[in-house]
Amino acid sequence: MNKKHVFALGLMSGTSLDGVDVAYVKFHENNYSDFEILFADTISYSKEWKQLLQNAIRFSKKELEDLDITYGKYLGKIVNNFITNYKVGPIDFIASHGHTILHEPEKGITLQIGSGKQIATITNQKVVCDFRTQDVKLGGQGAPLVPIGDELLFSEYDYCINLGGFANVSFKKGAQRIAYDICPVNIVLNFYVHKLGLDYDDAGKIAASGKINKQLLERLNALSFYEKIPPKSLGLEWVQKEIFPLIDMYEKDVANILRTFAEHVALQIGKIIKNNEAVLFTGGGVFNTFLMSEIEKYANIKITLKSNLLINYKEALIFALLGLLKIDNQVNCLQSVTGAQKNHSSGVVFTP
Repeated sequence: MNKKHVFALGLMSGTSLDGVDVAYVKFHENNYSDFEILFADTISYSKEWKQLLQNAIRFSKKELEDLDITYGKYLGKIVNNFITNYKVGPIDFIASHGHTILHEPEKGITLQIGSGKQIATITNQKVVCDFRTQDVKLGGQGAPLVPIGDELLFSEYDYCINLGGFANVSFKKGAQRIAYDICPVNIVLNFYVHKLGLDYDDAGKIAASGKINKQLLERLNALSFYEKIPPKSLGLEWVQKEIFPLIDMYEKDVANILRTFAEHVALQIGKIIKNNEAVLFTGGGVFNTFLMSEIEKYANIKITLKSNLLINYKEALIFALLGLLKIDNQVNCLQSVTGAQKNHSSGVVFTP
């Protein structure tokens, strides 16, 4: 590796299917909190890729194996284009989260596609991937994985909250880092706004125009997941089983659905960070200004946002860190976060 500094590419694809986030990051090898995101970009999915990834939950084992290879080749091409477009300098390794297709840890199941072998072959770079499987085998949730990054890179904050497909939180409780999924966010909001032919609700304007369905709100807030003690995590399967049928039973108007669900999200997040302004908010949901104002209301705080670079690419940055920790054989999965049998160094390394 390069003297004093390590250079890595972090790849992330979230459940909201915005695209593939790529971040080229420089870490000081003796002090990881001394980092810089040098270049970053989001490569949007084509309509075909979006449909493939949305439907893959119903694929057969053979179809998933084929998709793993095809998607790995796709990621490899994305990386090569990124390197060319940004004239990227030295690379010590690529760390790829892949795209989650299946996540039911209580059944011992988690699957992130995006063959590391294919990425390594196409890019001619060392690749670290498949960060969740080992944790699930050790009895953990396999999620969330970002909290080790919160611990090492953002320790000045009392809470780190990411608003993506799901909202998740990470915080220190005594000597332990605690983290868990709070509730769905964009995976639900975007699903219903798609019915209007839009990719997302710009700044939450449609939600702001709707009315709260109080019955629906009560039923959402009463879901048993919210009573569970962490560690706990959510997946698309849970949303399809618990959230969509509930919403469809009580409300048909999209604006009202968005308004009610934004209220639900704000309430769930607000009670966790009540009266505390030392909160780092990241993820695409941060740009939903209506949702953020509702969170401020329920938390009774004023939210100060960081740079767009950090808001958009924190997860890609932290997966680069997870890759670095794996290569150095250091802990990158915390028992206190995932519920695994022990702290461990997770991920699989492929060389070209």
